[in-house]
Amino acid sequence: MVLIHLADGFEEIEAISVIDVLRRAEIEVQTVSIMGKKEVLGAHNITVMADVVYEEVDYSKADMVILPGGGVGTQNLDKHAGLNEQLLLAVKQGKWVSAICAAPSVLGRLGILKGKKATCYPGFEQALEGADVSLPDHSIIDGKIITSRGPGTSLHFALTIVEVLKGAEVANALRKGMLIG
Repeated sequence: MVLIHLADGFEEIEAISVIDVLRRAEIEVQTVSIMGKKEVLGAHNITVMADVVYEEVDYSKADMVILPGGGVGTQNLDKHAGLNEQLLLAVKQGKWVSAICAAPSVLGRLGILKGKKATCYPGFEQALEGADVSLPDHSIIDGKIITSRGPGTSLHFALTIVEVLKGAEVANALRKGMLIG
């Protein structure tokens, strides 16, 4: 199971496109609101109904924790002590952790990116503490950490996640079916 965390101010395309692609790949996805209620307001005033609130999640069943970006959304994710603890525990347990846009900065501040190759939205590089930062076209995988740049890389980020969880054949079939170059 994959847990996608939503906080007020999240970047909608980075969450919804990832949810869509992962579900097309038949990966179990659970959306998690950290706002204390299921309704979460995105950065562009789109309200999304999360599957569960943070307090209802069983993290022991998760294979991957995903953080979409968005400036305010990332700030809200960063301030959530429980989520920060779960991210550190996921890394310690050898689970996948993925973040896109500004959200890799949460991983950076927690020390998760030390000695790792990582990327982020331009301007957030300093927050990727201890990382070897580069700005590729799409996503970077280093160990069990996946980072990506922003809204325009969302589909590639999602397909990277599909590839690590379900294999290149499934990811390539989706890429072809969805007409992604």
